[in-house]
Amino acid sequence: MYWVETIVCSGRQGVQARLQRLLRVRQEFKRRQSGCVAAWVGNSPENEDMLLVQSIYQSQAEWKAISEMIQTTFDTEDGGIESLLLGPPLVGLFQVEPGDFPVSP
Repeated sequence: MYWVETIVCSGRQGVQARLQRLLRVRQEFKRRQSGCVAAWVGNSPENEDMLLVQSIYQSQAEWKAISEMIQTTFDTEDGGIESLLLGPPLVGLFQVEPGDFPVSP
């Protein structure tokens, strides 16, 4: 069972570009980890400040391990993304059968 992490968020006025850069760096890091199937950041076509951040993991254990690596590797170095957010993000974790969508190896 894959684990899909979905985050919808917006940056505070004046820091949107920084937030987007930090999120893209984190998603690139996730993609390089063996337990991450895919990771990306998207912008809303109607509101460029609204971001969709999604990651697919092979298991809950992989999600947890990679999330902890993000916290220790990036958040301690750059202060994390929380202070850049306009408000609390909408966060969801979902389980998906691997056969429900095609993913390149």
